[in-house]
Amino acid sequence: MITDRYDPMNLFELVPKLSLEMDVVLAGLDRLLDDDVLFQRVKADLGRRSANSLRLGRHSTPVEVILRMLIVRRLYDWSYEATEHFVSDSLVLRQFCRLYLEPAPDDTTLIRWASLIGPETLEQINEHVVALARQLRVTRGRKLRTDGTVVETNIAYPQDSNLLRDGVRVLSRLVGRAKPLIPLVEAGLAGAGELFRNRTRSAMRLARQIGEAVRRRGEEGEAVRRATYKRLLKVAEATLKQAETVQEALAETKAVAGERLSRRLGQFVPLLKQVIRQTRRRVLDGEAVPALEKLVSLFEPHSQIIRRGKVGKPTEFGHKVWLDEVDGGIISRYRVLVGNPPEDREVAPSIANHQRLFGRPPDLFAGDRGVHSSENELILSQAGVRQVALPKPGAKSAERQDYERQGWFRRAMRFRAGMEGRISVLKRRGYLGRCRDHGEDGFGRWVGWGVITANLSTVALALAAR
Repeated sequence: MITDRYDPMNLFELVPKLSLEMDVVLAGLDRLLDDDVLFQRVKADLGRRSANSLRLGRHSTPVEVILRMLIVRRLYDWSYEATEHFVSDSLVLRQFCRLYLEPAPDDTTLIRWASLIGPETLEQINEHVVALARQLRVTRGRKLRTDGTVVETNIAYPQDSNLLRDGVRVLSRLVGRAKPLIPLVEAGLAGAGELFRNRTRSAMRLARQIGEAVRRRGEEGEAVRRATYKRLLKVAEATLKQAETVQEALAETKAVAGERLSRRLGQFVPLLKQVIRQTRRRVLDGEAVPALEKLVSLFEPHSQIIRRGKVGKPTEFGHKVWLDEVDGGIISRYRVLVGNPPEDREVAPSIANHQRLFGRPPDLFAGDRGVHSSENELILSQAGVRQVALPKPGAKSAERQDYERQGWFRRAMRFRAGMEGRISVLKRRGYLGRCRDHGEDGFGRWVGWGVITANLSTVALALAAR
């Protein structure tokens, strides 16, 4: 049964000689997280665990503890395991998380609870945090700046040979686990030995040989690479055939473990098929495969190829995230984009969301050259924005040069440059660092909790400075 909170107590009073107290950020967060709207929205998602979770069963870890531990995790950029360890070990964090003298929830328990909170819920929570910031006069919504960044998924640099190797390794492991579950083997299934053959070593050896052939220059090295790729593809196709046969045999079993293995095979078989197709097209046929059709990870298949031409990292793998920031350092909106769309498409949604949250347009809207277009300037002017600062790329007329040399425009560009600093801080503190959560929904939760924690910290510091 979902419980709200433990009976309150003050741990600091138990050991007065230690003079324990929370730091400025934790003390501010402690007050902000007492908000009932935040609490109820998290509780509603946790209640979806089963039909009667809100009224039946043994008592769960309280919602208040889960919410605060998830904030602590992102505040200090810890793993779930580290969060469990440090919260359990610290009286200050126990008091902040309202855990008191109760045992800290296991890291796997925290993961299961966290996975129930949907990305859509986190967007709603962030909107409420923005409303709190406005209510507390941390922001007035008079200025709006916008920009995009890439949040990378936690994957290795993608290579077709390594993807084929990983596909063979994963499917061979799953097929091996299915062996004792298939009754046809014991009855004398023809070719049972070949059916459960593990080709992982062959795939690893061939992938290593491809890596060595890449370093050899000239036609000879290219010929060796193509020939080795053909052998690796044959190994992958043989493993794929095994997996499909085993999956069909598992359909006849009624064991729970068999159903679970069948689902796992159903997850990875289509992915390996896609890797085989793209490898044939790219390596053997010499075709340039479009980025949106490429699979870059078997374990995070939602990862996308983002090319932005940055020095030192021209290609990134993950998702592009669009951020709107208002005065006061509050991220009023975030959005995970599909692929690498033109940035000028985000201006209209940004201004519409700002008007919905604040009830009025900003006095100033600032963006970089990527969002400039005559249509966007017209949209912003019609929305009631008095100062539109979107620098025009390329050659400019004398009239346009005079427009961008005005004092207010130059000040707006200095304000816009602060967005680069904001993104840098979000990445360095781990709020928008490399995503360590799994799956597409996990990516949305990673970005959502990061933005929420950053906004709450900003509000807490602003209130402490008064």
